[in-house]
Amino acid sequence: MSRPPIEIETAPNPTATVIVMHGLGADGNDFVPIAQELDLSAVGPVRFVFPNAPVIPVTINRGVPMPAWYDILLPDLARQEDEAGLRRSLALIEGLIANEKARGIPAHRIVVAGFSQGCAMSLLTGLRHPETLAGIVGLSGYLPLAATTAAERHAANHETPVFLAHGAYDNVVVPARALAARELLTGLGYAVEWHEYPIAHSVCLEEIADLNAFLLRVLK
Repeated sequence: MSRPPIEIETAPNPTATVIVMHGLGADGNDFVPIAQELDLSAVGPVRFVFPNAPVIPVTINRGVPMPAWYDILLPDLARQEDEAGLRRSLALIEGLIANEKARGIPAHRIVVAGFSQGCAMSLLTGLRHPETLAGIVGLSGYLPLAATTAAERHAANHETPVFLAHGAYDNVVVPARALAARELLTGLGYAVEWHEYPIAHSVCLEEIADLNAFLLRVLK
C-alpha cells in the first residue's frame, strides 16, 4: 500500500473492526467523516481501519498514476478486468484482516466495507475469505470477477449478511452493475440487504443511517 492505514477507535480496547476501502483516486481519509457519523456504542468499542490503495497508472485516466486498488481498462467495468491487480489487492486486504486477528479481533467481529472500487474489493475479499466475517458492505460499486464467484467463494461466508447500496442516478458505476451483483448473489443464496437512493455516485444521510442499523445488527 502507498501509506499505512488510518485507524480510528471509538473507545479503548476495541472488540470489533470495520475495514473500509476507498474509491478510485481517493485515499484512506475519504470515509473518516462518514464513519464519525456512525453511532455503534451499543456494540462496544470499534476500530475503523481505512487503508490507502497503491498508487498505480490507471488506463482510463490516460495512464496517470493515482490511488487505485486495480487498473480500470474500459468504461464498461465488466468487459475487461484487471484480474492480476484485483488479486494483488485482495491479498493486501487479507493481510489487514490477519492483522486485526493478530490484535485479538476474531473474524466474526470484522466487517469489510468499501465504496466504488472499494466496494468491488470488499465483495471480492469477503466472499472468498476462509473464515466467517460479521458482514460485507458494498456502496456504489459492483461485483468484480463475477464469473469466478460461484467457484471461488468460500462456504464460511455463505451466511454472512451483505449490505449493498447504490444511487439511482449513478453515472460512474451504473445501477445495472450493482443490480447484477445483487441478482448473482441472491441467486447463490446470499442474504443481500439492498438499498437504492435518489443520488449519483455519492453517499447520503439516509444511507449512513441504514448502514448504521446494519452494523449494529451484525456486530451485536
